[in-house]
Amino acid sequence: MRVAGLLLAAGAGRRFGGPKALVSHGGVLWVDRAAGVLRDAGCSPVVVVLGASASSVRARAALDGCVVVDNAEWATGMGSSLRAGLAALTGTDAAAVVVLPVDTPGVTVAAVERFRELATPTALARASYDGTPGHPVLIGSEHWPGVSASATGDAGARDYLRTHSTLDVPCGDVADGADVDHPGDLTS
Repeated sequence: MRVAGLLLAAGAGRRFGGPKALVSHGGVLWVDRAAGVLRDAGCSPVVVVLGASASSVRARAALDGCVVVDNAEWATGMGSSLRAGLAALTGTDAAAVVVLPVDTPGVTVAAVERFRELATPTALARASYDGTPGHPVLIGSEHWPGVSASATGDAGARDYLRTHSTLDVPCGDVADGADVDHPGDLTS
């Protein structure tokens, strides 16, 4: 069963001080690291949604093999990036998609692989860390229209997941799901 990867990397990173896609940590851009995690976990295709500073990201990142989508509405929030990414996958043979925001650099290949193993067209699952929901999120293709319809502002799929039966998948043993919103949030 084919499982796509969707990397949300369009934001301006106002609280961080610049686009998080362009953050380099340990010598690797976050956008490259996250795309690599999805690829290395077997996701195909990997769709990367860009917005703020898209031309700079394209110039600096190594997104070879990825489907790069521009989100002209990136300033409205993550919901528009989720909609743009799901639209790019509509009509493909992907049965499900693993969604990962660029600002979760602690998510690992092992965490994404857990979601690939659960993938079906009807699947809905999200990572949990000590009982707190996080990323990655798995969305079966049958849910893409509903998720797209409900994705507004910065909520992404949150409201849809809250109102539908969603499996929580513990990932704290293989990943750190913390969103990095400020440079001081980086632990190493």
